[in-house]
Amino acid sequence: MDVGKKIRLERIFNRATERTVIVPMDHGISVGPIAGLENMRQAVDDMVAGGANAVLGHRGLVRCGHRSEGQDVGLIVHLSASTSLSPTPNAKVLVGSVEDALRRGADAVSVHVNLGDETETQMLRDLGEVSAKATSWGMPVLAMVYARGPKIKNEYDPEIVAHCARAGEELGADIVKVSYTGDPESFGRVVDGCCIPIVIAGGPKLDSTRSFLQMVSDSISAGGAGLSVGRNVFQHKNRVKLVKALSKVVHQDETVEAALEFLGE
Repeated sequence: MDVGKKIRLERIFNRATERTVIVPMDHGISVGPIAGLENMRQAVDDMVAGGANAVLGHRGLVRCGHRSEGQDVGLIVHLSASTSLSPTPNAKVLVGSVEDALRRGADAVSVHVNLGDETETQMLRDLGEVSAKATSWGMPVLAMVYARGPKIKNEYDPEIVAHCARAGEELGADIVKVSYTGDPESFGRVVDGCCIPIVIAGGPKLDSTRSFLQMVSDSISAGGAGLSVGRNVFQHKNRVKLVKALSKVVHQDETVEAALEFLGE
């Protein structure tokens, strides 16, 4: 691996565990300034205080979330966008470049692909082109790959999720983010079919902290490399402590019960 890419990946992954806690904050383009992201600098500060390995956001958020003191945190600049107001919200388009992300101090870039959407071909082409460009700069790529479209009956189907993960790998991503399949056994098959680190998405806001922690713990036991979760983290009533609990589960193999006890829940 190119040494520049290796150095940047080590800013996103814990060197000892080779796992990561990523908190995406790219929701503003999709749905606006939702709860938890009104003040981006405070949101980033809280994630860092909790021990997150990296945060993820669009190019314009870098200036709003940049911290001039305290502990450092990995920065992933997201290059894809669409809005919930669009008649085709699943059609992601590129709104940034690898070079621009480098100028803004990014440690990695991310691209969103929705397999099954009518515009899938364009999104696949975008991921391939970004991956090729990123390789030339030693820049890691996180591919967010989901199954969303007319032919998709269940986006959490293990075979479909495995297809998503493999698509990201085959187009040159260094990390792939996919939906959790619901149980460790089926998710283990997803991991087995992909030779790059797999992190899980959070999906809709879950109904309890226990269910969230259990999902993360189960994904780790199946061979997952951590999480890239937004709303279930930054909208939590005690988000700093939650990130600390997640870090214990991801990096120390802490049990769900112990993590809940730490949270006081």
